[in-house]
Amino acid sequence: MTDNGPVSGAAGTETEGGEDLGVERPVAAERRRWPHWPAVGVAVVGLIITGVLVALAASTYTSNEKRLLNLRVRDAGALFAEALPGIQTPLASAAALADATGGDVQRFTTFIAPYVKPVGGQYTSVSLWRLGPSGARLLTTVGAPQVLAVTPARAAAFFRSAAKSAQLSVIGLLQGPRPRLGYAFTSPGLTGHFVAYGESALPANRRSKFQSSSPFADLHYALYLGRTQNNADLLVSDLQKLPITAQHASTTISFGNDDFTFVVSAKHPLEGTFAQRLPWVIGILGVLLSLGAAVLTGRLIARRNQAEQLAGSLERIAEENRRLYAQERTIAQTLQHALLPEGLPKIPGVETSARYEAGVEGVEVGGDWYDLIGLDDRRVLLVVGDVSGRGLRAAATMAQLRFAIHAYAAQNDPPAVILSKLSRLVNVNTSGQIATILCALVDVGRHHVTVTSAGHLPPLLVSNGSGTFIHGEVGVPIGVRSGVRYTSTGVDAPPAATLLAFTDGLVERRGETIDTGLQRLEQAAVGQDGDLDELLDRLVTDLRSDGGDDDTAIAGLRWLD
Repeated sequence: MTDNGPVSGAAGTETEGGEDLGVERPVAAERRRWPHWPAVGVAVVGLIITGVLVALAASTYTSNEKRLLNLRVRDAGALFAEALPGIQTPLASAAALADATGGDVQRFTTFIAPYVKPVGGQYTSVSLWRLGPSGARLLTTVGAPQVLAVTPARAAAFFRSAAKSAQLSVIGLLQGPRPRLGYAFTSPGLTGHFVAYGESALPANRRSKFQSSSPFADLHYALYLGRTQNNADLLVSDLQKLPITAQHASTTISFGNDDFTFVVSAKHPLEGTFAQRLPWVIGILGVLLSLGAAVLTGRLIARRNQAEQLAGSLERIAEENRRLYAQERTIAQTLQHALLPEGLPKIPGVETSARYEAGVEGVEVGGDWYDLIGLDDRRVLLVVGDVSGRGLRAAATMAQLRFAIHAYAAQNDPPAVILSKLSRLVNVNTSGQIATILCALVDVGRHHVTVTSAGHLPPLLVSNGSGTFIHGEVGVPIGVRSGVRYTSTGVDAPPAATLLAFTDGLVERRGETIDTGLQRLEQAAVGQDGDLDELLDRLVTDLRSDGGDDDTAIAGLRWLD
């Protein structure tokens, strides 16, 4: 229709040099507002949340580990407390025996020997001492030589202190190549002149590990004499580097007249490796998710900006296309009306009228047309036709058929001959189209109508408040076969009758038979007052508003007498 087609590119942009090509926001304004602040905000919020979760996980892990360590160290303290009677009872009994027997060495030795290693006891050696004004005198020793016996003055001072206590007295002999832990006991209520003293050997380097079967095999430990973690008071540990600096728990154990300090730390996480690694897992995942969310937010922002720009471009394109569409539709309508008769012939004794209505609001011309050809002052040829399809090809075929009908009518050919000749002009195999045509030759003076149909719907004859369709033999549509012979049907028209010829767009609807549409047309046409123009207007308006979407052509002729 026109050389201008729909716009398919952006309508305008703004260049770096400042040339305005239609963009609503200037480039400088876009540069002033950095579009990625939301992405940065998402990353910051994600990292803050990750930090809080990491701190909570780490705090929970530390708290649980501390709680579990405290439970384990309390269990160990309970075991040490249970060991006190095993250390104290043999010495207390031996001291009481010595007091009762006046220091009988033989009986003392016989009694204490089972408690001394290597027989199976818990002491390296046990000795019996007599405590007097001049000091302490060793009476006998069962087992290995004792370290305390090397320093009699120290032994006497320790034994005097032990005689004043009703509890087991403990002394650390931690210096030298043979570190020992000593225990002394005197029988309460007796003279206190006899002291049973035992020593237990400590590892030379103070290093010893728990056995794998021990309930504390999963712990590092250190045992100190006294209440402080002083390396000089270390009794035994499984660590080289002391004091313990890792997360640890400690307990003070009362043992006789002294105290032990027991410190433990976990070799492996007591709560499990997953709990230990959970803060790292949360941190890594949180950072990755935060960065991923920031990247996704940035991409969404970029896509949104692109979508906004595209929407603006599409809006301008749509507006331009609407303008071009309206222009092309106007051209199509102009072309369509150019293919129809410019005016209708003036025939004495009758009035004529015709209407054309496009079914689809498009830019393509249709194949429906009408024509009234005055043959002389008493005859008129009424023609309606419908070419299949739409567009220029249908319009060209319609124009070819219309002009051929004018030529054959000028030769005074009857309608049957006209249609037969037309069948030689169009071939569906070459053009891809067929056409249905109705020719009605009207003898005005005789009130006679001769109808010839090439596959078209019958015309309607309305008179005296009733309507009749003129049914005759219906030939094949134009274009199906070449040189077809057609048969005409003649009827007489009553006075003041109205003849209506139309295309299927006026009566055909989806989902119903054509007979229903013809009956609707008959009911709408009868009993109408007014002239022929008003009748055609009402028919087109009422019937097409009933759901038709095909092109419609209708031509009418009414006798005036």
